[in-house]
Amino acid sequence: MARIAVVGSINMDLVTRTPRRPRPGETVLGTAFDTVPGGKGANQAIAARRAGAAVDFVGAVGTDVFGAELRKVLEDNEIGTAGLRTVEGSSGTATIVVDEAGENTIIVVGGANAELSGLTDGDRALVAEADILLCQLEIPVETVLGAARCARDRGTLVLLNPSPARSLPPELWEAVDIAVVNEGEAAQLDSELRAVPHVLTTRGGAGASYRGPEGELTHPGMRVEVVDTTGAGDTFTGALAAHWHEGPAAALAWACTAGALATTVVGASASIPTAAAIERALAE
Repeated sequence: MARIAVVGSINMDLVTRTPRRPRPGETVLGTAFDTVPGGKGANQAIAARRAGAAVDFVGAVGTDVFGAELRKVLEDNEIGTAGLRTVEGSSGTATIVVDEAGENTIIVVGGANAELSGLTDGDRALVAEADILLCQLEIPVETVLGAARCARDRGTLVLLNPSPARSLPPELWEAVDIAVVNEGEAAQLDSELRAVPHVLTTRGGAGASYRGPEGELTHPGMRVEVVDTTGAGDTFTGALAAHWHEGPAAALAWACTAGALATTVVGASASIPTAAAIERALAE
């Protein structure tokens, strides 16, 4: 069983479903609304845990009504929360609009995630004990850099999902062993990604590709009836981390299958498949 330390965001997703997404200045009628625990860090942590890894989470929630609920979600998924701190103010939120084709637009408000500054000695111990450090960019870049440096010093692999894409310090890229990007991020970060040993690019319904010391690999994904793409990329990344120790080809197959299954259910964390469901799909 792989051990993963996730240093990242946790949000409450406010999800509205509508026949189509509104144009600027336009009001449309929605068909449903729900609150769903999410955040790229938490989604990837849950995905890694459900794919079979042991997971610890380092992050922050607020003192609002969502904070205790978000903590409970991690605990219910058997994710270690010793690194989850509570800070004064609101928890992170994401306002998500999903159209009838399953495509989405998302507005993220950092809230407590923006207050995740620096790592405690306990946080560093969790990173040092892990096989893989898994990070994203919905928390301060300085915190990601600090975690990556700690991982590099302790021999822990660093897997970065550089999303939302932005300019990053060269010393952070130097610490990254594995990067997971979508096609838009791959184009935007092309020069930075060249120095990363292992790069995986997700391609939506077309699956994903890999390039690294193993050469180049592709996986076509699997055909599913798409309901909601929210969280599919995070599910891919978490499953990839959980099975990276099996090699890029096996990890890519697990990740593509998990990501495809995630699009068949509404919501981010609610749609993340179990290891048993992924194994069944791989066997078909």
